[in-house]
Amino acid sequence: MSYPIVILGSGGGSNALALLQAQAKNSLGQATIKAIISDVEDAGILNIGHKFSIPAVYENLGAVGARLSSTAESALIKRILSFKPELIVLAGFMRILSKPFINTFEGKIINLHPSLLPSFKGAHGIRDAYQYGVKVTGCSVHWVTPALDDGPIIDQKSVRIDPADTLESLEQKIHAVEHQLLPDVVARLSSGKL
Repeated sequence: MSYPIVILGSGGGSNALALLQAQAKNSLGQATIKAIISDVEDAGILNIGHKFSIPAVYENLGAVGARLSSTAESALIKRILSFKPELIVLAGFMRILSKPFINTFEGKIINLHPSLLPSFKGAHGIRDAYQYGVKVTGCSVHWVTPALDDGPIIDQKSVRIDPADTLESLEQKIHAVEHQLLPDVVARLSSGKL
C-alpha cells in the first residue's frame, strides 16, 4: 500500500535528501515521495529531486515574502493535488500557509522545526536558542495548524549545546539530528505507527 508524499522546500534540500536516501534504502515505511515543489527557481532541493528522478517542480509563488497571495496559494494547492498526497512535508519551506490552504489538507501537513517547540518558534530557531544560552535545544516535527509553529508535536530530538559550540557547529549538530528524525517520523506515519 502506497503512502504518497509531496515535499515543499525553499532551500538546499538536505532534509529532502535524507528522505530520498531513506526511501532508496527501503526505510521510509510505506511512504513514496511523489514530488518536490519549491518556490525558489534555483533552489538546491530541485536538483536533489532530479538526481533521484523525482518530479521536482518550481512553482512561482510571487514576490518574496512570508505570506502568499490567494492566487499563488490556489495555484500551489492545485499543483499539490495533482500528486494526490497522503502527506505534505514542509522541509525548509520559508512561507506561511493560510488557513484555507491548511484546511484543504487538514491533518496531512507536517513541518520540521529546528528547536524543541514550543520554545524558539519562527525563522531563526537555532540562532535564537544559541543566543538565549539554553543548554539543550533540538528539533521538532509537528502537525501544521494556522498558528505559526504551534501544531501538535509528533516527535522531537534533543541536542546538547556544549560550551565549545559555535552557532555554526550547533547548526551542523541539529541538521544531523533532523536527518534522522524526519525520515523516522514519516516512516512511522506511513506505517500507521503514529
